[in-house]
Amino acid sequence: MSLVPEDARAITAFLQAWAAERSAARNTQEAYARDLQDAAHWLAHRGLGRLAEADREALEAYLVGLADQGLAASTRARRLSALRSFFAFARDEGWRADNPALRLSGPKRPRSLPGTLTEDEVTRLLEAARDHGKTAAERARTLCLMEVLYATGLRVSELVGLPVAAARGDPRMMLVRGKGGKERMVPLSEPARMALQVWLRHRDAADDAARAEGKPLSRFLFPSHGKAGHVTRVWFWGLLKTLCAEAGLDPAKVTPHTLRHAFATHLLAHGADLRSIQTLLGHADVATTEIYTHVLDARLRELVLTHHPLARGDET
Repeated sequence: MSLVPEDARAITAFLQAWAAERSAARNTQEAYARDLQDAAHWLAHRGLGRLAEADREALEAYLVGLADQGLAASTRARRLSALRSFFAFARDEGWRADNPALRLSGPKRPRSLPGTLTEDEVTRLLEAARDHGKTAAERARTLCLMEVLYATGLRVSELVGLPVAAARGDPRMMLVRGKGGKERMVPLSEPARMALQVWLRHRDAADDAARAEGKPLSRFLFPSHGKAGHVTRVWFWGLLKTLCAEAGLDPAKVTPHTLRHAFATHLLAHGADLRSIQTLLGHADVATTEIYTHVLDARLRELVLTHHPLARGDET
């Protein structure tokens, strides 16, 4: 069932303005487009009219319907966020005088601990990466991807989209463009720098061959012949699953984001402060970073048991 032209035009206008204003990532834009189209289809199917004309009761019924479908709280929260942004835009554009989504209550999202890996498990993954690939160039690329990801805690979209210019000159710090177009500097470990240099030699050799044949050169650190111009998140996801199997880890429990969590938890466990980790991860709010403090529990218990007078049995 296709959208009515009015809804299609309204959603397109919103997405164009919203993406330009917020420099939203393509993945976020696509998610919001799907969310708004879903809401428009739902309303139309029930004879409730156009999306831009929906009232609060219709939107509440839609959110209840999402819960009845068993959608995750995170998905329902994102759809509500899309609706709030859309109706704020509709009001600003003069399409309507109010924002019916403004006071809608969203689902409570449980604050679960992020999945992570032990330092030994990360070591096993990196060892598997060192030997994965049919050619020396493929092995160098695989190891470089994994070393840089663990050394920096990048989001996978940030990793695969890195420009090659960011890696030139054997940098000790790398400039990364994150969510909302915000830039931050992340340090590179010695193993990551070494892996980068090895991969760049292979990549530059491929560039020389392409140049000799009159082919265009890629601006990405990890180029690909696909539409994006670089290796994709889906491709990297598959690579990581393969590496997990080779390292003896459960592929179902490891995602690219698990390496980001490992980066943060291992830093915190070795004494880094939350503000520094917040900056490295590119979190806008330190409250987002505080979830990693679960790694301190064991260390704090040990401090109490070994240093508290009563725990030692001291009488003073």
